[in-house]
Amino acid sequence: MTEQAMDWQELTNLTRGQPFVVERVRLAGSGIAIEGEFELPQLAQLSVEDQIFVTAFVRCHGSIKQMERIFGVSYPTIKSRLNRITQMLDFVEIDPGPSRAEVIDRLRRGEITAQQALSEMEGRT
Repeated sequence: MTEQAMDWQELTNLTRGQPFVVERVRLAGSGIAIEGEFELPQLAQLSVEDQIFVTAFVRCHGSIKQMERIFGVSYPTIKSRLNRITQMLDFVEIDPGPSRAEVIDRLRRGEITAQQALSEMEGRT
């Protein structure tokens, strides 16, 4: 590979949709390099076309009408593509609830029963 940084789209085209792992990351400003196995974020794992579609959707603030105009396609086509992309992305829990340690602490303090503690911990993945 050359000294010049590779464009993300070039990398996506090079891999042709095959999964890959990033093994080295270099911080551009400091020259510090970190080595290991890094999984790409979900959005980076989408095809270039799907990344462009998601970016447009966010820039349109989720307006399907604007998406219809931008891409020149119908509402069902936009919805279908959104549904397909949605199936490829895992849901990210933004409010995961209490940790196991927090549940156990509440149990020790007598704030919840053992059954409630078990239920809360089983609900977590």
